[in-house]
Amino acid sequence: MKVLKLILKNALRHKLRTILTILGITIAVIAFGLLRTVVTIWYSNVDATQADRLIIRQAVSFIYPLPYAYYEKIKNVAGVNEVTFANWFQGVYKDKNNFFARLAVNQETFFDVYSEFLISDDELATFKKERNSCVIGEAIAKQYNIKIGDMMVLEGDIYLGRWEFIVRGIYKPKNKNTDATQMLMHWSYIDERMRIEDPIRAGDVGWYIVRIDNPNKSAEISETIDALFKNSPAETKTETEKAFTHGFVSASSAIITAMNFLSFVIIGVIMLVLANTMIMSATERTKEYAVLKTLGFSSKHLVGLIMGESLMISSIGGSIGIILTYPIVASFEEAIPKGFFPFFYVEPITTIYAITAVLLIGLLASIFPLQGALRTSIIEGFRFVG
Repeated sequence: MKVLKLILKNALRHKLRTILTILGITIAVIAFGLLRTVVTIWYSNVDATQADRLIIRQAVSFIYPLPYAYYEKIKNVAGVNEVTFANWFQGVYKDKNNFFARLAVNQETFFDVYSEFLISDDELATFKKERNSCVIGEAIAKQYNIKIGDMMVLEGDIYLGRWEFIVRGIYKPKNKNTDATQMLMHWSYIDERMRIEDPIRAGDVGWYIVRIDNPNKSAEISETIDALFKNSPAETKTETEKAFTHGFVSASSAIITAMNFLSFVIIGVIMLVLANTMIMSATERTKEYAVLKTLGFSSKHLVGLIMGESLMISSIGGSIGIILTYPIVASFEEAIPKGFFPFFYVEPITTIYAITAVLLIGLLASIFPLQGALRTSIIEGFRFVG
C-alpha cells in the first residue's frame, strides 16, 4: 500500500507534465480506436457473407449485365435451392451526397435468399403486389425520417427520368453487421418502363444470387453454372459471396492497409511520449534512487516504483481513451452517410488491442529509465547534477 502511495506521489510530482502525457495517450488511443474501427468494419462486410450463397456476374466485368433469360437455366442446376437477382439502379435521392445502395430486385425471391433482412409478412406481401413500391432498410428510414406510405422520389442517372416509389416496407437487420441501408424496388417495374423508353437496357439484370443446399459443393455448382453459358455472348463467373465481396474490399486494400499501418504507428507514438516522460522523471530522481539504495531498497523495489509509475500513467490515459472511443465512434456513426458505412461500431477486438497496447507500452516505456537507475551506482548517483 505504501509503495502504491509512493508511485502515485511520484506520478503527480510534476502535475502538468503528467497531465499532458495522459492527455497525449488518451488522444492517441482514441485515434487508434477510430482507425481500427474503420479497418475492422470494412472487413466485416466479408464476415457478414453467407457460405451457402453464390454470386453470378458477367465474366468480363461486374459492370456488364446478364440476360434475364439465364434465370430459369440457373434455377434448374442441381444443388441450387433458390435464385434471385439484382440490378444497380442508383439515382439521386434529394441530393447527390445522399449515397446508399438503390437496387432493382426480383421481389418474389429476394427476401427468401437474403433471410437476414427481416420484414413482416404483411409488408412483404404488399411490396410484392404493388409495382411502384419499395422496401428500405431501417437505418435509411431513421436517417431520413421515412415512414411506411411515404413517397421516395429519385432522379435517374443510369435510368433517366423521374421515378416515384411508395415505401411499403422497412426491413430490419438480423445481425449487427447486416446492411440496413438499402432501398429495394421491383426490377420488373423498371424493365417495363425501359422497354418503352430505352429498349437497349430492357431484359438485362446486374447479377444473380444463388442459395445452394450444400456449401461444400460451391466450387462444383459454380463450374456447372459457368459451363452452361460457355462461349455465349455473356459468359458468367460464379463465386462464393465471400470471394465476391472480398474482391470489392481488395479494390481499396491500399487505403485500408495504410490506415491499418497508421493505427499501429500511433501505438509507437504513445510509447515514445510515455518513454520520454519516464526518462525525464528517472533522470531527475537519480539522487533519490541513490538514497533509496543506501537505505536498503533492492533492485526489485526500484523496478516496482519505476514500472508502476509508467503503468499507472499509461493505464489512466488508455482507460480514458478507450472509454471516450465508444461515444466518439457513435457520434461518427450518426454523422457519416449510412451508405458509406452501413454499420459502424467498435468491435471487441479493437478494445482488446487497445488494452494490450496500453499495458505493453507501460512496460516498454519503463525499460530505459530502469536500466539507468539500476546501473547507476550509489556514488555516481550522489555525484549526479541534473
